[in-house]
Amino acid sequence: MQNEVWLRMGSFILVLALMMIWEAMLPNRTSPVASRKRWLSNFFLVFCGALVGRLIVPAGLAVVAILADKHQFGLLNVVAMPAWLAIALAVVALDCLIYWQHRVFHRVPILWRLHRVHHADPHLDASTGLRFHPIEIGLSIVVKAVGIYLLGVPIEAILIFEITLNASAIFNHSNIKLPNWLEKPLRKIIVTQAMHRIHHSQVVKETDSNFGFCLSVWDRVFASYTHRAKEGDDGLVLGLKEYNTENRNTGIGTVLLMPFRKTPKVKEP
Repeated sequence: MQNEVWLRMGSFILVLALMMIWEAMLPNRTSPVASRKRWLSNFFLVFCGALVGRLIVPAGLAVVAILADKHQFGLLNVVAMPAWLAIALAVVALDCLIYWQHRVFHRVPILWRLHRVHHADPHLDASTGLRFHPIEIGLSIVVKAVGIYLLGVPIEAILIFEITLNASAIFNHSNIKLPNWLEKPLRKIIVTQAMHRIHHSQVVKETDSNFGFCLSVWDRVFASYTHRAKEGDDGLVLGLKEYNTENRNTGIGTVLLMPFRKTPKVKEP
């Protein structure tokens, strides 16, 4: 697809700009850390992740789909169905794959060391949806590439999924609060801010729930859904207890080296 890069970049910038404007005008919470300190680290990780992505799959994940189609490999290439149905099924299947990838990163200690960079952010806003360690980004690309090849994902589905995934991550991490009349029915379909904030709770049981990125159905189907935080939304404390000070959760060097350093001890009150 000739305009793939521009479509992805354009949608990314548009959604990010809209959510950051919304946050600035109607913020839900006040950050305990100066935004400039968090943003410097978070957006630097985006830059590093983009570099890693180009090193692993220089031509993008679309080339994997092209190879699968060329060799007629993968479930969607061997089962006859309309193109629109293959695209829809592929997008849903990839979303389920990312759900399980996310869940595994919470369960496997060495992977959690990478993923905790994301959870160590003491505040949630649009930039948090982009805060992932470059190595985690690289592993995620490999997981998606394998999934795309085994499923025989159409190239159009990859573009739709990547745009949807990035937009969803920015949206559900945003520092906004939807009115109840909208949030309640919306979370039956997609992951909302209120639903995902629970996943960023300092309470471990709550952190290990609500793993979905886009569709909220997976948490219900696979019994990882938490409807409400124990202390309620207003009493929810974000981040990780081990990284509750600025020198532990911000700074470019700090976030890059976090997976390789010993976990700090939790200071009891």
